[in-house]
Amino acid sequence: MKSAFWLAGAAALALASPAFAGDTIKIGFVSTFSGPTAVIGNDMRNSFELALDHLGRKMGGKPVEVIYEDDQQKPDIGKQKTEKLVQSDKVDFIAGYIWSNVLLASLKTAVDSQTFLISANAGPSQLAGELCSPYVFSTSWQNDQTPAAMGLYMNQKGVKSVFLIGPNYAAGKDMLAGVKSTFKGEVVGEEYTVWPSQLDFSAELTKARNSKAESIFVFYPGAAGVQFLNQYAQSGLKQQMPLYTAFTVDELSLPLQKDNAIGVPGAQEWVNDLPGEQNKRFVEDYRKKYPGLRPTYYGAQAYDAAQLIDSAVVAVKGDTSKKDAMKAEMEKANFKSLRGAFKYGNNHIPIQNFYLQDVVKDASGELSLKTVATIVKDDQDRFHDKCPMK
Repeated sequence: MKSAFWLAGAAALALASPAFAGDTIKIGFVSTFSGPTAVIGNDMRNSFELALDHLGRKMGGKPVEVIYEDDQQKPDIGKQKTEKLVQSDKVDFIAGYIWSNVLLASLKTAVDSQTFLISANAGPSQLAGELCSPYVFSTSWQNDQTPAAMGLYMNQKGVKSVFLIGPNYAAGKDMLAGVKSTFKGEVVGEEYTVWPSQLDFSAELTKARNSKAESIFVFYPGAAGVQFLNQYAQSGLKQQMPLYTAFTVDELSLPLQKDNAIGVPGAQEWVNDLPGEQNKRFVEDYRKKYPGLRPTYYGAQAYDAAQLIDSAVVAVKGDTSKKDAMKAEMEKANFKSLRGAFKYGNNHIPIQNFYLQDVVKDASGELSLKTVATIVKDDQDRFHDKCPMK
């Protein structure tokens, strides 16, 4: 059945009759624009809009129309919005998706309709493996990769034991699995919390303390990450059990986490200070366009999603009915990514570097993230061999 899902998409790609190519390039963008995690969706939208500015608001000589839809961080709503974009709006591409459970609920709609979907964040293991599709690309990572990089760093630090904590949904499970895939020490225990409603982690912190583990690894994006770091510091554990993270400290949460985030390392494939003229331009122009805000990896991935789409549209001179040619062009990753050059694996997940990031105070006294070292080069996700595409 898993192979049938992919084969149906492959057959459709090969046999579909040419679609009508309109006067505009229509892109649907699904993300979270309401509630506590709207700051993430807004950052993704900001960066996507900046990318369009840099492209002159055109792709392949045609003006671009973007339809933004709020998934409200709910899989059923995300699925409904994806169906609207495909069936009613008849978009050429769909991009966005923060949450793995929302993306998984929406995936079949895109694949069955032969609509290219570019995930700018969510990277569930299924998407990299048995549910890979000719129509689906990522400009982020597979969920396990970033925490796996942190596991490698913990080995370098000589960490002997860890207690794992994360939210009980698809990405949370992938994240903790990622750490376990590379960490050579002992995993003393692991706790999964109710997502996204639970913001009190006192019970989990007590269990971590009582476990006698040497360290803690945690994955909590957004408001949950702010709350966790606050409670971690207040409990006194910051002086007793070092904390290692993925996606918990970013430029959105940092102004709220403040000094609680100092000394808490993270791993990421993009940090704002990476070299390269394209990245420098992105960071500078983002701060000019959106005063008081700093771009995040969420935004960098959304920016790259726009550039990936543009590369496909330019390759077919705006004729989006040429799906085979667009797929072939996107597989080349032939655009200027903010993270530098990367290539796609057979499953359309990037093969790329992961970096150690730390929190520092910049020249103005503001807290910001800094690239400390390269943890792993040209990392490929561990699910690619389960993808039927070769």
